[in-house]
Amino acid sequence: MTQREAIFPANRHALYKEHGYSAAIRSGDLLFVSGQVGSRPDGTPEPDFAAQVRLAFANLKAVLEAAGCSFDDIVDVTTFHTDPENQLSAIMAAKSEMFSEQPYPNWTAVGVNWLAGFDFEIKVIARVPGAS
Repeated sequence: MTQREAIFPANRHALYKEHGYSAAIRSGDLLFVSGQVGSRPDGTPEPDFAAQVRLAFANLKAVLEAAGCSFDDIVDVTTFHTDPENQLSAIMAAKSEMFSEQPYPNWTAVGVNWLAGFDFEIKVIARVPGAS
């Protein structure tokens, strides 16, 4: 039976403890990353939207690195947006920096009306290199 292993980045933000969840769970050769938001270390949202998106990607990168992964290992992306029509250009700018070469991961974008004070969230599934 495959065991679950909780993964946290070195400088984890306050939301993990406050809301009782792991940054990611490694199960076999898969890494399931919880939704990452543009939170400051104290768990508060970054107020500037473009900066919030970049911070969410930075938080995602820290979780991936803690598991020995990178953006190249991501196979599935789901993002949540509070105002997709008006936020798309900022999101696409950050996305193109993080996923600059093909093959791109598959991606599902979902419009939502609430993200606990945030306006963008990204969750991914990645394959852990060298895991069996």
